[in-house]
Amino acid sequence: MEPTPVALVRRFNRTVTQRIGVLADGYLSRSRPLSQARLLWEIGPEGSEVRALRSRLDLDSGHLSRLLRALEADGLATVEAEGSDGRVRMARLTEAGLAERSELDRLSDDLAISILAPLTDRQRDRLVTAMGEVERLLLASMVEVAVVDPRHPHARHCMRAYFTELGRRFSDGFDPARTLPAADEVLTPPAGLFLVATLHGDPVGCCGLKFHGDAPGEVKRMWVDGSVRGLGLGRRLLAEVETHAAAHGVRTLRLDTNRALVEAIAMYRSSGYREVEAFNDEPYAHHWFEKTLAPAAGRAGRSIS
Repeated sequence: MEPTPVALVRRFNRTVTQRIGVLADGYLSRSRPLSQARLLWEIGPEGSEVRALRSRLDLDSGHLSRLLRALEADGLATVEAEGSDGRVRMARLTEAGLAERSELDRLSDDLAISILAPLTDRQRDRLVTAMGEVERLLLASMVEVAVVDPRHPHARHCMRAYFTELGRRFSDGFDPARTLPAADEVLTPPAGLFLVATLHGDPVGCCGLKFHGDAPGEVKRMWVDGSVRGLGLGRRLLAEVETHAAAHGVRTLRLDTNRALVEAIAMYRSSGYREVEAFNDEPYAHHWFEKTLAPAAGRAGRSIS
């Protein structure tokens, strides 16, 4: 019987952890485990806020505190309050910590070389290309999407970034005061909702949904940060908006977009949206799209437009 996807992922994890030496008590033949070595790397020469470390490494506060205390006990790092705000704590490497990080950097290069050395040139190219693809897909799997209040700081960040990008990409710029409104109230249940995507706790994408009673629902404010483009996040946000819309009984979704957003237009078309006549007077729109949604499970008897 062919291995299942879950079994293949587990086998891949076992092979990788063994090959890079995670199973040893001391990573790279040093006196500390991989978790401490990785934390040394993340703190870096300039230091880092403890809160940022927790977010980047996806660690809970207790575990991170234990790791930091271990580094402090070994004289490799210090953790101190930053400025007058005692809630902001900075982790910094000592001279010994910087030296240890440099040595780990050298040993990590040696490990990478030892992985590549036995392979032919073609095998090396295949491995490096595959690693790049695996990394991107793993990042995609780490993105979290949730309904948030449009007044939340993450939502505000997304909207600012969205408007800034439109201003840069549209031939005549973009003035938020001219576009059709999508106020907080209409993107808040029960009038609508707002999705925000986060990676390591940082906002990297958003998409809004407006309900219009018996009329079709409307997709608004679709944006994906440039740092995560190519991971399929736009398509995922669109699919999740469609799922929420169907769950609320919406049978038809509409959206409008500008001709400059060629990637978005291609995504809408490949996601089953068909171009229709203009259904609003959005001054920045050149294309209008519509899609008929399948009824959500358990909601077949009720639909809105």
